[in-house]
Amino acid sequence: MNDLEIRPAVPDDIPAIVALLADDALGAQRESPDDLTPYTAAFARLAADPNQHLVVAVRGHRVVGTLQLTIIPGLSRRGATRSLVEAVRVHSDERGSGLGTRFIEWAIDLSRREGCQLVQLTSDATRTDAHRFYERLGFTASHLGFKLSI
Repeated sequence: MNDLEIRPAVPDDIPAIVALLADDALGAQRESPDDLTPYTAAFARLAADPNQHLVVAVRGHRVVGTLQLTIIPGLSRRGATRSLVEAVRVHSDERGSGLGTRFIEWAIDLSRREGCQLVQLTSDATRTDAHRFYERLGFTASHLGFKLSI
């Protein structure tokens, strides 16, 4: 893992990030790697928001993973700040290498530095391997999540 760098994403990383997002059964239905226009606009919004941390893992000169961490100030829990981990993806030939663990540890460390008291994430109900992975890292399935497409 010494040859792995976790760094902020830059615009040139967008095609690789979108390819990672599209590289599974769920992502293949949701993502459009052939049209990067909406991703470019979204990247600009993320880059302008100091509470957004879109990062990539790079081995050599190749993007092999991505993760988005959002810092959320709040009033609940006595004014606690929390972080939200989203869009964790590891390239298929890197799975099992420890990259996912390193990514989540990175997110927890940054969350601590940002003053967060809670790290939360959601995982699609069908991603049972991911659920086991998060539980091994100390996360608990303590809430039931709901989504509404609008």
